[in-house]
Amino acid sequence: MRDLKIPSERHPEKAHRPDNAQPKKPSWIRVKAPGGEGYNTTRRIMREHNLTTVCEEAGCPNAGECWSQGHATMMIMGEICTRGCTFCNVATGKPDTLDVFEPGRVADAVQKLGLNHVVITSVDRDDLKDGGAEHFAQTIRAVRHRSPGTTIEILTPDFLKCDDDVLDIVVDARPDVFNHNLETVPGLYPTVRPGARYFHSLRLLQRVKERDPSIFTKSGIMVGLGEDKQGVTQVMDDMRAADVDFLTIGQYLQPTPKHHVVDRFVTPDEFKAYEKAAFGKGFLMVSATPLTRSSYHAGDDFERLRAAREEKLGRV
Repeated sequence: MRDLKIPSERHPEKAHRPDNAQPKKPSWIRVKAPGGEGYNTTRRIMREHNLTTVCEEAGCPNAGECWSQGHATMMIMGEICTRGCTFCNVATGKPDTLDVFEPGRVADAVQKLGLNHVVITSVDRDDLKDGGAEHFAQTIRAVRHRSPGTTIEILTPDFLKCDDDVLDIVVDARPDVFNHNLETVPGLYPTVRPGARYFHSLRLLQRVKERDPSIFTKSGIMVGLGEDKQGVTQVMDDMRAADVDFLTIGQYLQPTPKHHVVDRFVTPDEFKAYEKAAFGKGFLMVSATPLTRSSYHAGDDFERLRAAREEKLGRV
């Protein structure tokens, strides 16, 4: 029986890699240890509903803060990914079959947590013909049915090995925000995100807008992987050309010595400069800080995103 708590079993594709030294984190990257009543309540609800969260599987540094406020990012379709990205702490291997009852459990947990905004993500499922598109749609519909006032943000795989029309299945379920992360600059894809294709991911985001312009689109990258400022600026331009509304930029943190090395820690002032540049390029919403992650403060950011669109359209 595979034990995902053992690094070599969790990441068999990384076992042969040489260790990369994990540099000491600078003073501006500090988080509180998880705990407290709110955190324990969130954890209990997740366990009772047998749900997986990306907060735990990816080792998010903000889990303690978010869970203490009752916010957890649901990760559907299991805890084992068919990809082996060198930055990611989610386990790699052959996933289990889909759980048809999972969408209902997610919806029940969202209701019990009383979420105004929920983020739902997943592992990559290259083993499925539709990449899990219908499972995403069923989960969106289940949450809508149980909590009609909750806004829904999804963070999807790239559906790289699927027919183009599977994206329509997800978009037609009408999430409020469609997020798909580019993760890094195109030049680093072979070493950081080897199973993906930069321009395919970019086109995916553009196709969402073409299918339903009312859906907000969102994407994010990590910095500190070896990119330069010019590369980050080019990604911003590419995203705007694809009509992406919301950009997130956060510091890459190395999960284990077997993962991609941290090239450097980007300073808070550099993040502020990226934020200013991104707003100048026309993004409706930008979150650029060392601890920014795709779903960090997603609910508050969604309200600002919606307000920015209303202002742009002259409705305020």
